[in-house]
This record gives sequence, structure tokens and C-alpha cells, in this order.
Amino acid sequence: MVRNQKITLIKVVFTLAGALGGFFYWKFVGCESGTCPIKSVWYYSTLWGLALGYLMGDLVTGFIKKKST
Repeated sequence: MVRNQKITLIKVVFTLAGALGGFFYWKFVGCESGTCPIKSVWYYSTLWGLALGYLMGDLVTGFIKKKST
């Protein structure tokens, strides 16, 4: 049970870090002209960062599961 909680925590942490990364990417890099569909609006870049963070967390937990077996 504790192992599943750790795996879930890792996924949540990576997902939140990805969302923050996406938001900060919009804030500091962004797209000034407004023609970039992902970078021009804060919630698009945040959602993309969230998705990438979740995928990275899933990848890491996959490696952890594989290593423990």
C-alpha cells in the first residue's frame, strides 16, 4: 500500500512541476505577437506543461517499478 502511495505522490509532484513549468514558460518566454497557439495564452502552455509533467512522472514511476522487480 505504501509503495502505491509513493508512486502516486511522484506522479502528482511531476504533474504540478510540469504545470508550473508551463506557466513560467508562458510568463517569461511566451509569444508577444499572439500568433503562437500554445504560447500565446497562459492556460494552453500550463496544460501542455501539465501533460508533459504527468508523462515524465509516469516514465519515472515505470523505471522505479521495473527496478524493484
